[in-house]
Amino acid sequence: MEDGGSVNSIHFKVPNSRGVIYYFKGNSRSIKGWGKFAKDFIGNGYDFFMMDYRGFGKSRGKRTEQKLYDDSQTIYKYLQKDYQEDQIIIYGRSLGSGIATRIASWNNPKMLILDSPYFSFYRNIKRWGFWLPLKLLLRYPIRTDQFIKKVSCPSFILHGNKDFLIPIDHSEDLVQLNAKAELITIDGAGHNNLPDFEVYHQTIYRLLDIKTGG
Repeated sequence: MEDGGSVNSIHFKVPNSRGVIYYFKGNSRSIKGWGKFAKDFIGNGYDFFMMDYRGFGKSRGKRTEQKLYDDSQTIYKYLQKDYQEDQIIIYGRSLGSGIATRIASWNNPKMLILDSPYFSFYRNIKRWGFWLPLKLLLRYPIRTDQFIKKVSCPSFILHGNKDFLIPIDHSEDLVQLNAKAELITIDGAGHNNLPDFEVYHQTIYRLLDIKTGG
């Protein structure tokens, strides 16, 4: 990165790819082990790209909210060297959903998919009083609610109705802020087990086949 920081990433490629999934991960320690989440996408003909945020895994450098966005935007521009924007799908999971929405609001990807997103960090912090796994990031507001208003591409939000970490009402309120956003409820799912439900995989396959017109 321009400030001397470094971001470690993985990039899975398939022959004759239909595009790329730019995946913003949740609150794991590193991208190690996250390759298992690529299977739905590479199995449907898409390349898959995921990075570690600064301070996670091998990524290094001072981390601020703005640097999270700047790093993510730098990578978006990097991906554009190999993919047209109508071939880029942004996917944001949990912690990554706010960052994904910020990047979608700055660009014009094929679509935005959010998996168990939060309305804003502030809203969830207010509910819990603290969120121990994310204690280093709590000072960041990450206003998904403000970003989604500026997203121009089709947006799809997947959320389990048994999610007690980030309740589904976060997503219910987010879809009210953008006419192109659609909420898809995964009945019985919690926060970390959406892939355990067949309807999740069916939904992903359906979304990847949508022709948006770029």
